Amino acid sequence: MPIQKQNSESWKLTLPCTRAEAEALALEIEPLALMNPPPVLMTSEPDESSPNEWRLESYFEGKPNAAAIRAIRSLVPSARNTKPMLEKLPDEDWVTLSQQGLEPVIAGRFFVHNMPDDTVPEGKKAFLIGAGQAFGTGQHETTEGCLLMLDRTRRLGERFDTICDIGTGTGILAFAAMHLWPRAYATASDIDSVAVDVTAENAGINSIPLGMGPGRLTLVAAAGADHPVIARRAPYDLVIANILAGPLIELAPSLAAILPEGGTLILAGLLESQADRVLAAYRREGLRLADRIDNGQWPTLRLRKRKAIGWKRPMRILIGHNGEAPGFGSW
Repeated sequence: MPIQKQNSESWKLTLPCTRAEAEALALEIEPLALMNPPPVLMTSEPDESSPNEWRLESYFEGKPNAAAIRAIRSLVPSARNTKPMLEKLPDEDWVTLSQQGLEPVIAGRFFVHNMPDDTVPEGKKAFLIGAGQAFGTGQHETTEGCLLMLDRTRRLGERFDTICDIGTGTGILAFAAMHLWPRAYATASDIDSVAVDVTAENAGINSIPLGMGPGRLTLVAAAGADHPVIARRAPYDLVIANILAGPLIELAPSLAAILPEGGTLILAGLLESQADRVLAAYRREGLRLADRIDNGQWPTLRLRKRKAIGWKRPMRILIGHNGEAPGFGSW
């Protein structure tokens, strides 16, 4: 999901809805995911004594047009005769506001929470990812799916010495990978410098050391894999990219280029209906599907780079060539 820009106006659209409509929203968001950028949807139960009366709040970067409002209204038919409440938010970070108080998430061995006083279950590795200016607090199905895939991959006995997280958002996936493979050289990037700053802050909160050596995280602001540091530290045994289907397809050549033969690529941020197109793009680059986790309408794919047949050729990563997906942020 694209990162909120600090210099953009923020708007909120509010409509009443039923509990059934709120629960069904996860299955009805494909038209919204195609918006650039898509809104953030939050549902809540304002009054526990009226369990069927829920509320839908949609947060937009910029004032939504009539088509966007119609798309939101179509999600809650019970409100067809209700005038939506549209308001411009004050100069506060609406991502922070919309994420405050979210329930913790347990994904495999990981416990992701945004409130310091949450009780950590026994045996879980906790990450405190506060509500902030970047997406990736663990609550979205794509982030949760990646955490589950990382946990499963470790349980299968995979070992990685070099890791790269493309579109890191808050840094949560890079942190989880570093916990699983603590001696790896790790790199994380995002197209938005705000996300890089947020990741650095979260690294401090979660005792993740920054730097260039093993067991340390290197941070860069980059569009896709288009950065000298990413090129210099390649190839990577493990690459994680939790962004959107469009940029995933555009980045297929460059992500495949920074993987060695046998390397692992974890992809997320795509809808179930987009999975075949994404897979086709990576098959053309010599990768095959090794595993898949379906979390609602959001699949997480684990791919492996096939071994080349014949003489090996030297690999050179060309900066600026198929390595940039401008205009896309992270989930």
